[in-house]
Amino acid sequence: MLTEHPSQIRAVLRSGSAIEIGAPRFKFPHPSRAQIVLGFAAIYLIWGSTYLGIRYAVETIPPLLMMGLRHLTAGLVVYIWARRRGGPAPTRLQWGYATVTGAFLFLGGHGTIAWAEQRIPSGLTALLCATLPLWTVLLASRSEGKLGAKVWTGLLLGFGGVALLIGPDAVSTGRRLDLLAAAAALSGSFLWAAGTIYSQRVKLPASTVLSAAMQMVAGGTALLIAGLIAREPRALDVAAITGKSIFALAYLIVFGSIIAFTVFTWLVTVSSSSQVSTYAYVNPVVAVFLGWALADERIGIRTIAATVIILASVALVSVRKTHNAAREINEIEQAREEIYD
Repeated sequence: MLTEHPSQIRAVLRSGSAIEIGAPRFKFPHPSRAQIVLGFAAIYLIWGSTYLGIRYAVETIPPLLMMGLRHLTAGLVVYIWARRRGGPAPTRLQWGYATVTGAFLFLGGHGTIAWAEQRIPSGLTALLCATLPLWTVLLASRSEGKLGAKVWTGLLLGFGGVALLIGPDAVSTGRRLDLLAAAAALSGSFLWAAGTIYSQRVKLPASTVLSAAMQMVAGGTALLIAGLIAREPRALDVAAITGKSIFALAYLIVFGSIIAFTVFTWLVTVSSSSQVSTYAYVNPVVAVFLGWALADERIGIRTIAATVIILASVALVSVRKTHNAAREINEIEQAREEIYD
């Protein structure tokens, strides 16, 4: 039996039935400390660099088509790999759920981010996307109850940091910030949060790898369809596509989607969730640094201040999720004690 809800776990434990808590995972050999450090370095650097990769890719490739090719290709590769390792064939209903989730995450989330990066710096985009935990907490509060004072403080700080970030001269690029593009990046973060919450409330395949692959395939297909509707092929000049854009797209597919995702899945099995979640703090900093070092994206004092404020707010709202996870673990342990006492 597969379940992730403490109430169901307690009931099954009391009944004496066999239970598997969480989704089945691929078994990896016990890693060394050096391997774990390299794994964290990979997701920090690779995912932090994808924002700059997107900027380079959309210089000569339309954003929806580019993202569609990225996720459809990566999704098919991961899907075939997961099925060959014994993953069961998904049902039609699961494909339906994956299609909705993929539309939220990749069409709504990554599609708007790619469009925005045609108009605003990659580092700024990464900082706006760092508001993802804030949107997630707000949306989840409708079903998880009232928010505490510390979480509200974090939310107010975070959105205050966004207001500071998108103000005049936030990034010293020599021109005013494109507010529509900034709003698109924020909406992408919001839609990713909505898709994440939706995925937790529907019955996707138990295998995390297979489920993610299905969402990438569905999301990539949705992006390509949206690109066709937006008539992006007419704006595509194949002869004008630069080697830099092609390399960036290949990097996003191989490293950003396939390798980093595989490493992330592995880290989840060998490290604590609190350790793995640190990428949310590190990636925006990496993105801002790489944009400054490699793409001449100038950083103003306001950007630095907003970065500190937004990341501090993420740390505050993350406390709530940590406490919720700890409470669920305690409930499971209490249930076990009731059985064996």
